[in-house]
Amino acid sequence: MKILSLHGILAGDEPSVSKVSQHLGRTEPRIFVYGEPNLSRLYNIGHDGKISVPLIGNVSARGKTVGKLKRVIAARLGARYVRDPQVSVDVQQNRPFYILGEVRSAGQYPFASGMTVRTAVAIAGGYTERADENSAKLTRRVNGFVEEIEATSSDVVRPGDTIYIRERFF
Repeated sequence: MKILSLHGILAGDEPSVSKVSQHLGRTEPRIFVYGEPNLSRLYNIGHDGKISVPLIGNVSARGKTVGKLKRVIAARLGARYVRDPQVSVDVQQNRPFYILGEVRSAGQYPFASGMTVRTAVAIAGGYTERADENSAKLTRRVNGFVEEIEATSSDVVRPGDTIYIRERFF
């Protein structure tokens, strides 16, 4: 997988929903620390269930409620780095993926965990006759930056990703 990082930001923010009782799984929490723009952003939960927060390091997130994660981050920041930190945590939910280009039904579809480019193409009705089945571009937003990835059919799709299936040259 080849990754190109573009230092631009997508227009508009992704929608988020905050529920104090919700447990974090493979979601992407958006953490906001009032007055600390370098700490406020969308965080990826790693395979180990942790997020990496500047200043305080790795914080276990998977399985915690939004309220518990908020309290843990505030306590660790307040212990040494930020006076009386005001922390909020929003969970990115129900974010679709988008598929464009040489598929039968391009558009927006609901995301399902474990999805690959191949399954996304199947959801969109399969490849058209003109599709290059070995060439796809995956665009995703990571920590506020847009990344374009030359993807294969086995690459994992994340919520909010845009997949573009290229046309085959005859």
